[in-house]
Amino acid sequence: MLMQKKIVEMFDSIAPKYDIANRILSLGIDIKWRKEAIEETVKDIDKNNIRILDVACGTGDMIGIWQKTIKNKTLKICGLDPSKGMLEVAKKRFPQITFYNAYATEIPCEDSSFDVISISFGIRNVLEIEKALNEFNRILDKNGRLLILEFVRDNKNKKLRKCIDFYTNKFLPKIGGIITKNKEAYEYLPKSIENFYTVEELSNLLKKAGFEIKKVKLFNFSQVAMIIAQKI
Repeated sequence: MLMQKKIVEMFDSIAPKYDIANRILSLGIDIKWRKEAIEETVKDIDKNNIRILDVACGTGDMIGIWQKTIKNKTLKICGLDPSKGMLEVAKKRFPQITFYNAYATEIPCEDSSFDVISISFGIRNVLEIEKALNEFNRILDKNGRLLILEFVRDNKNKKLRKCIDFYTNKFLPKIGGIITKNKEAYEYLPKSIENFYTVEELSNLLKKAGFEIKKVKLFNFSQVAMIIAQKI
């Protein structure tokens, strides 16, 4: 838990400039990934009222994209994040939304209380992933959906990997550090990707936690994975 606390403190420190840094470093392409993932997640949900929990919601970036993307259904969205600094920004942006200051492994919600859980670029920062996936399964309603967008390890294309590694190890920390005044936070990103799962390994963990994989799609030369899973 000590290491998890340090990760949260790191995000507290970069919260004010977090969204600006993300847009610049991703060239805004992450918005396209998020929209596509959201549309794919809900396209065959036969409900007009959808209860959504955005885990590791940060400053509320994904919540805003949920609201802009889905127009033909009524959304009840809540956000959850362990970083108080991030939530301070999120609450100012979305004062009407309910936010929980909590870890993904200890969600203060009742069983079967949500239809969809989304977690975008956040599961990698959860140290007890299996425990978190079990929590997601617990609070999802019958046939509930879990949407994960995340950087994953790719062991296949080693030549391309070298180019991507140069960007994430050299360029990204410098620019991210200039924007947020915390170079260490952006040095953490490439290290966390290198130590994370492949898409196959993450899918197996989801199956173990009681989910069926509905769809997998890779973006950004297989560096980013969209995984949509359904509670069995």
